[in-house]
Amino acid sequence: MGEQIKQVTRLPLLPARPMDGHKGTFGTVVVIGGSETMLGAPAICAGAALRTGAGLVKLASDLDLLKHMLVIEPSATGLRFEGSVNDRLKVLDEIDPHDGDVLAVGPGMGQGDDVKGLIERLVSGHRDVVLDADGLNALAKLGEQGRALRDEAGLGGLIMTPHPGEYARLACVMGIEYSGVDPMERIEGAGELARRYKAVVVLKGAKTVVSDGEQFYINKTGNVSMATAGSGDVLTGMIAALRGQGLSLFDAAGLGVNLHGKAGDLWADKNGYAGLKAKDLADMIPMAMQITRRKR
Repeated sequence: MGEQIKQVTRLPLLPARPMDGHKGTFGTVVVIGGSETMLGAPAICAGAALRTGAGLVKLASDLDLLKHMLVIEPSATGLRFEGSVNDRLKVLDEIDPHDGDVLAVGPGMGQGDDVKGLIERLVSGHRDVVLDADGLNALAKLGEQGRALRDEAGLGGLIMTPHPGEYARLACVMGIEYSGVDPMERIEGAGELARRYKAVVVLKGAKTVVSDGEQFYINKTGNVSMATAGSGDVLTGMIAALRGQGLSLFDAAGLGVNLHGKAGDLWADKNGYAGLKAKDLADMIPMAMQITRRKR
């Protein structure tokens, strides 16, 4: 670590919303996740992507899980998985490349035997991936093999969104020294992980750090009310939606983090610092976006 990278302080504009646009104009997000005990996570992620302006969001999971997820978030559509990892990948491969712009992978996925194989194939594929939660844990279990997958040319973009515990597991595998205490160490650590995986890293926490290894952004929005289950699933959906609307990997991550915090601030201004649920947070996203547009 210790490589000098520059700080970004000005965020990009929100993606334009042309008046003649349709749902195909604003990108498609495919959310891959869910397990028997975590049905809500991918549905929350899907709802957040829709609230952030994605034109179409698809939930991909086993049929028994999918039908419950679509009750939680009926504005999404479904992709049915069956059988082995290869069967699941075949379903994804059959999506038109222009009709599945970004994959949001990991919310509520669990750590079953098939997860590592799925992650191995997705991070070495041609689609952009926002990787969170158990998707990151599976990547850590792949070790150097997982990192080496990112060495191929022509891969899709990768945005990794670890909380400090998930980051620590990845850092340990990569031999990156990290205590999680020193703010400068967070900046350097995020940058080093980004360089190793050729990715954008969103190291979550108070003053979340976003880095692509060459530049970094420190977020200053948000508050303690957001320390609640599902908050990270909301962020994953937001970043995926912004990437699907055409922002660069770094800009989608930075703006997503900023808007995520603003949504939490808007909720806390009215309700205080306790009691926020993830769905409440997602419902504040359009207002946070509108305020951001007006300020520009």
